[in-house]
Amino acid sequence: MDTIFTRGPSLNNRLALAVALSVLLIFADHKLDAFQSGRVYLNSLVSPVQYLANLPSVLLSESAQQLTSRQALMSENARLTNQNLKMNERLQRFEVLQAENDQLRKLLDVPTEPRMHKMVAELMAVDNNPFSQQIVINKGAIDGVYVSQSVLDDRGVVGQVMEVGSTNSRVMLISDVTHAIPVRSVRNNIRFIASGNGSLDELLLDHVPHSVDVREGDLLISSGLGDVFPEGYPVARVKSVVRDESRPFATVRATPLARLDRLKYLLLLWPDDAPRQPEDAGEAGQGESIAHVD
Repeated sequence: MDTIFTRGPSLNNRLALAVALSVLLIFADHKLDAFQSGRVYLNSLVSPVQYLANLPSVLLSESAQQLTSRQALMSENARLTNQNLKMNERLQRFEVLQAENDQLRKLLDVPTEPRMHKMVAELMAVDNNPFSQQIVINKGAIDGVYVSQSVLDDRGVVGQVMEVGSTNSRVMLISDVTHAIPVRSVRNNIRFIASGNGSLDELLLDHVPHSVDVREGDLLISSGLGDVFPEGYPVARVKSVVRDESRPFATVRATPLARLDRLKYLLLLWPDDAPRQPEDAGEAGQGESIAHVD
């Protein structure tokens, strides 16, 4: 029995007709741009479907990002909380040591060291001269800065002011070949002179006899001699000690505690006997910072 589906052109004729219509439509679309408006309407019609299909991926990505940000914030908060607790504990010990120190000074009839005015400065420029280690900061004469003033960062002594302008100053780093700073060892109070050798990560201790008790790891702090750097600020840590009997002195190298290669914010100190004081001592005091010792 014949059906209606068996009637009509043969399959080959149908294929030829379909190919011919396809070629005609391709030619009309490519050369005559006949379906441009229709394509726009079709894209507008399909666009909501595309958004719906992409929605799960967008929601998953946003959720993952928020979860990651939340975890990062919680981790950072926990780290800062732990750091705050440790710093508070250290501050408590410092306060106790300060009180004991004041009591001992009273017993020895030695005047207590007065608190110094402090001001935060910011790095402006670095000298590109390979034979000098100097920087420029954004504080000058109008802020009370003076020549030979001590400059620190959050870890230790950085250098001293060598030139003062109206609004900026030039600072010589302790690593400069022409700079030297009197220091003493915290372990045994032996005094040395630490000189720069042009390298940001190394100081040399001058004229150290072979018999002197100096060891690798000794912490060196400013001795207060020379009336430039106040006493007690960290300067460097002994890196190596070489005792060659063929040489008159031992070769002692130390690593500066201040991060001389990545300075950003610095601290200026004003002892009471400074040639000048900042205009507003109260405002300067707001910039106080404590030098950190590893």
